[in-house]
Amino acid sequence: MSQTPFSSLKIESVHAREILDSRGFPTIEVDLVLSGGKLSPALGTALVPSGASTGEGEAIELRDGDKKRYQGKGVLKAVANTNESIAPALKGKSFPSLEALDEALIVLDGTPNKGKLGANAILGVSMAYLRAVSRATDTPTFRLLAEIYGSEGTTLPVPMMNILNGGKHADNGLAIQEFMIVPRGFDKFSEALRAGSEIFHTLKKILHDRKLSTGVGDEGGFAPNIPGTHPHEEVIKLIMQAIETAGYTAGKQIFLALDCAASEYLAKTSTKERTLYAFEGRDITAGEMNAIYAGWVAKYPIISIEDGLAEHDWAGWADLTTQLGSKIQLVGDDLFVTNISFLKQGIDKKIANSILIKVNQIGTVTETFRAMKMAKDAKYTQVASHRSGETEDTFIADLAVGTDCGQIKTGSLSRTDRIAKYNQLLRIEEMLGSRARYAGKK
Repeated sequence: MSQTPFSSLKIESVHAREILDSRGFPTIEVDLVLSGGKLSPALGTALVPSGASTGEGEAIELRDGDKKRYQGKGVLKAVANTNESIAPALKGKSFPSLEALDEALIVLDGTPNKGKLGANAILGVSMAYLRAVSRATDTPTFRLLAEIYGSEGTTLPVPMMNILNGGKHADNGLAIQEFMIVPRGFDKFSEALRAGSEIFHTLKKILHDRKLSTGVGDEGGFAPNIPGTHPHEEVIKLIMQAIETAGYTAGKQIFLALDCAASEYLAKTSTKERTLYAFEGRDITAGEMNAIYAGWVAKYPIISIEDGLAEHDWAGWADLTTQLGSKIQLVGDDLFVTNISFLKQGIDKKIANSILIKVNQIGTVTETFRAMKMAKDAKYTQVASHRSGETEDTFIADLAVGTDCGQIKTGSLSRTDRIAKYNQLLRIEEMLGSRARYAGKK
């Protein structure tokens, strides 16, 4: 139960504007001002991320659809909904909790997928309100989140660092979207972050020496065209080489993770009766795809696979979970979309064993907490995650520590939109001092 005096804080104003995300497309920023706190007035600001690889069950990110402006991706409708519908409804009001504020927003929208006001508008207000409460009470955001969630808020997460991009995050022909390193075998987050940075820059030199591109994709990982008939395994070998060359031990200090985003490479020949995947020049079954994953897990220190199969391929997921669920982490992203309805189906059917947490998939902080708690109760791990269209907002860093979830996905070791989250975690580690615990420490 939160001890923060929410009821004494009154909303003075809510204002939204259209800004740009890390891909140069519009997103929404919300300012919310509270009065009545230790610091008054108190301004909270939130910048809402946007995804490229999205699950069908995600809450609706409202876009304008005007092809003459930002290729139809403008968010002036969401901005107008915030300023003309949400702001008047909230002005002058106090709420006993974050949950009460979020429920008021859900009721105001009145749709099951936040399609009326837009999940981007609603989330912006939810996050900005929490940030304003943090400011008004002079409480760091991660501590306020811990208080609301009911956790200690002292665990620095293990980062899953996307150092080579494919799929929708690059234009290099790789089906798999993210090849990640996981610096788990360290005593402190700052040490793990240093290792990740050194491996990233070592990989850059290896790619350069092989005359492969060192340009980066949406999330800051390299995006070269990899030659050969099995380019995905070649990427794994390149990363293994970078780990060793940088002076670290794969399988002890550094591990590997994949985000396959398999819904994005369903074969055109796939049908409702037979799911097929277009992979390395062939259309293959889920069973064949799972056999490839199992082979890689046997050969390389892969400890996590996200969205290894498409979101509707529940039979394939069941087979994958049977094969690898006791060995590695199997993360549902498009499969669960941070939604308790989809997550409950997975838990009941014993599919996957982990959930990716993206606040903009569901649209409020409170609903994000509900998904995380359901997962925790079912002994599913949770991974706080960014989106491919990011901003300088560091909310997910605070969320990861505040909930003690133990893992974070926030991109590579380049691009300020990604680095901002890592830098916030460094600040939190320093703030916690001797209380800080790194989730990867053995």
